[in-house]
Amino acid sequence: MLKTIVVHVDGSPEQEARMHAAALLARDYGAHVVGSAATGIAWLDFALLAGAMAVPAPAADFDGMRKLARLRLDEFSAQAARLGIQSAETRLIEDVPQYGLLLQSRYADLVILGQDQDDGEPGLPARVRRLPEHVALHGARPVLVVPPGYRGEPLPGTVVAGWDGSRQALRAMTAALPLLVRADAVKLALINPDELSTQHGEQPGADLALWLARHGVRVDVVLERTRTTAGHALAALARASGAGLMVCGAYGHSRYREWMLGGVTRELLARAPVPLLIAH
Repeated sequence: MLKTIVVHVDGSPEQEARMHAAALLARDYGAHVVGSAATGIAWLDFALLAGAMAVPAPAADFDGMRKLARLRLDEFSAQAARLGIQSAETRLIEDVPQYGLLLQSRYADLVILGQDQDDGEPGLPARVRRLPEHVALHGARPVLVVPPGYRGEPLPGTVVAGWDGSRQALRAMTAALPLLVRADAVKLALINPDELSTQHGEQPGADLALWLARHGVRVDVVLERTRTTAGHALAALARASGAGLMVCGAYGHSRYREWMLGGVTRELLARAPVPLLIAH
């Protein structure tokens, strides 16, 4: 069950989309929502301040960073009240977002982040780029990545779940079960399954579909044979079926291979048309 949800608070325009998703899940599951804002002050900054390795940022800058994070948490509280979230709290994290969110994720059921910002604002610090990728890969909990335009459309509805037989994909399915059992329909999508025949057994998707059905999930297996990328095919299926949620394992291949080939994970993190639940 989803009982504790952590939301990344950064004051960006995209935060509104995250809050809509958090409000919907909090209402449906009676969940407590934690707004987590990082000051951006890394442990190395404190180490430099205490030693003589280099000249650190002035203490006044640290105070300004803390003040900005507190203002963002105030906005989170206002958004939570406006969206009807009944149980919420704020947490100021003395760290950069990547590591602060990893710590918070250990004590939650789900982390809600915005879509990959790697191609976004030119001045964005390198240490906050690819945040969903970092938290999904190194964290202990699933991540819900919300696109900028999301405004609270039903998350269960129709779900497109990508299945390639990998451990990561199975972890994502397991993490998504509370949502899948409430969905009107789950499309278990296998893209070019013949290329991974040893991962699927005699009937690709059949065994997992049976496992899901025993949990009460209304599931259909969809076999897609295409020359486009798997990420593009999954996104197209989500659009065509009017899906409100996608589910996918993160980095079923090695990170190096995904980096070289583009990869399903990176493509969906940047361009999924609906909220995307991922787990590694």
